[in-house]
Amino acid sequence: MNSMYFTEEHNMFRQSLKDFLQKEVVPHIEKWEKDGTVERFIWKKFGDMGFFGVNYPEAYGGLNLDLFYTVIFLEELQKINSGGFAANMWAHAYLAMTHVNAEGSEAIKQKYLSASISGDMIGCLCVTEPFGGSDVAGMRTTAVKQGDNYVINGSKTFITNGVYSDYLVVAAKTNPELGNKGISMFIIDRDTPGVSSTKLDKLGWRASDTAEIAFDNVTIPASNLMGEENKGFNYIMQHFAFERLIMGVNAHARAEYALDYAKQYMSERKAFGQSINKFQALRHAFSDAYGYMEVCKEFNYSVAYRMNKGVYVVKEATVSKLQSTKMADEVIYQCLQFLGGYGYMEEYPMARLLRDSRLGPIGGGTSEILREIIAKIELDGKDYKPAT
Repeated sequence: MNSMYFTEEHNMFRQSLKDFLQKEVVPHIEKWEKDGTVERFIWKKFGDMGFFGVNYPEAYGGLNLDLFYTVIFLEELQKINSGGFAANMWAHAYLAMTHVNAEGSEAIKQKYLSASISGDMIGCLCVTEPFGGSDVAGMRTTAVKQGDNYVINGSKTFITNGVYSDYLVVAAKTNPELGNKGISMFIIDRDTPGVSSTKLDKLGWRASDTAEIAFDNVTIPASNLMGEENKGFNYIMQHFAFERLIMGVNAHARAEYALDYAKQYMSERKAFGQSINKFQALRHAFSDAYGYMEVCKEFNYSVAYRMNKGVYVVKEATVSKLQSTKMADEVIYQCLQFLGGYGYMEEYPMARLLRDSRLGPIGGGTSEILREIIAKIELDGKDYKPAT
């Protein structure tokens, strides 16, 4: 492991996580993939081990560790061949909980962040809408102030943990006439009257409970507002850099897993009297795929290093997600080809890996949106600033 970024303590954490995943998660993966449901007990086990709290404050039960513990958490989750299970875990820990930690009041943190770190509560982040997609500013969900309450109406879609979560972090327009300057963030309990969810059937991420969520005159206390009213768009944009780096790390990790599997398979598979890793065409294709993965991995580590130092890496994180998710799709496609007909069989990992990987260039901002962000920065001189 790269000693520029990982200490002996990091390596010990990685081994502990690997052992935990092999013992507590891997035996259940096939059931969860088939059922489309991750059983609730596993969140509590993650919480008991401290895995949800690695980068959160000790005051709420966290460990307050550096960002490379998070990188390890993400990488190892990608290497048990269930993108859906991994998504459930990191969407809880780094989408929902990031907003609770950054914008939640002290009362909200005491109630929701502590229970999220311990694994007693599951969260989801609700930004994307059926008619909006990547157009966050075009959202239609509204939150109307009525006395000491807000009344929320609208819908969200493609929400990871959208069925089984205990609370929802929701973006809604408090001043629709202001466009993206009129968005605010709220926290809503799952059992609040008027909240309903419908599970979605997906190509991949089969173990993940992805949902469309409806809000029908959902009334919540004004104290459930997170941060300042009308600052929600700034909060979302600020956290997007972290989300995109997460998806970049996920991508290089699953590509590395695919290459490791293909390497082992190629050493064992015989054709024309020799193992197929002796054929030059396959050796060179493997070398190209491996090099592509390594370049993305090293770039992602450098971005994580800068983010850990407090640098606002919106451009670099955007590049990370754009290039790493493209790389993962191409590398896994090639690895499936190395396996020939067996790559197409469900009993081998590549078919699921290929399906799960395809969400990478879509979720968290499509590749088309990311290219436009990079173009605005590099060609138009736009300077994205962190929320203040």
